[in-house]
Amino acid sequence: MSEGRTEISAIGEFGLIDHLNENIIIKHSSTIKGIGDDAAVIEAGDHVKVVTTDLLLEGVHFDLSYAPLPHIGFKAVAVNVSDVAAMNAVPKQITVSIALSNRFSVEAVDALYAGINAAAEHYGVDVIGGDTTASRSGLVISVTAIGESKRELLSYRSGAKVNDIICVTGDLGGALVGLQILEREKQVYLANPDMKPELEKYGYVTGRQLRPEARMDIIHELRELAIVPSSMIDVSDGLASELFHICKASNVGVTIYEDKLPIDKQTFDTAVALNLDPITCVLNGGEDYELLFTIDQKDFGKLEKHPDIHFIGHVTKEEEGKYLVTKSGTAVQLKAQGWKHF
Repeated sequence: MSEGRTEISAIGEFGLIDHLNENIIIKHSSTIKGIGDDAAVIEAGDHVKVVTTDLLLEGVHFDLSYAPLPHIGFKAVAVNVSDVAAMNAVPKQITVSIALSNRFSVEAVDALYAGINAAAEHYGVDVIGGDTTASRSGLVISVTAIGESKRELLSYRSGAKVNDIICVTGDLGGALVGLQILEREKQVYLANPDMKPELEKYGYVTGRQLRPEARMDIIHELRELAIVPSSMIDVSDGLASELFHICKASNVGVTIYEDKLPIDKQTFDTAVALNLDPITCVLNGGEDYELLFTIDQKDFGKLEKHPDIHFIGHVTKEEEGKYLVTKSGTAVQLKAQGWKHF
């Protein structure tokens, strides 16, 4: 009699991570934080190192029919730097591993590395190694980022306290809307290769998808203002999903307000034109790589007039649940649809 089979889709990406983590035992006292945050944390004398890895696969994370190779290279670095930023740490080094099919030329690899090197320069990191191998299924890129911080300056997902203020940088939903436009124009092109893609008026949202920015600028500003967020995470899977991670790690609830959620005008207008609900895009669109963090109320005055930090709600007791207060004043339970990998 065969054993029962559990589909990965039945437990999802985060369920799979939790499942695998059950059998992992930390043996070294130098491992301060293992699985469960944006990066692992390792003791390094008078400071700590943070380490994070992300994998980008052709056909899953990017489509070469509309994503230029330099953009893919830049994004591969940026998404890892974003995880370092989410720990309130500063990136220092990266390793880059790539798997290539035989349709890639040396010139194509040069184009990819032009983006990787541009990102390394932009974020002030050293490329210190990696691996190259053959692939039978297209391009695969794995970047590992190593960052640094003083231990007392780190922000984990687990530090949010009741009455903390919930903050988010930039604006949200743009990367999801940009992806919808790119996919739509790809289908138009496939149906009629003589049709020129209409991308000019969608520059902001397509840029959010193709070449996202890690918000290291905010980390440096928080340092200058002597603010250490009580908890922090980057918005890679969607605002609602990231709030759920903070709630789970910190044993808290949250209330956020629809009229406080930041959305760019192009994102809003394009979502409406595509028959998408803009607020759903903000809550559940991934890959914006903005920072979601909580601060003590005493720090509010330092950030109150910041042009690119938005105060979207507050932390509540765990038993009070997770709610979105709509513009009409109705409290609805938050749902975390997020990005489904399986």
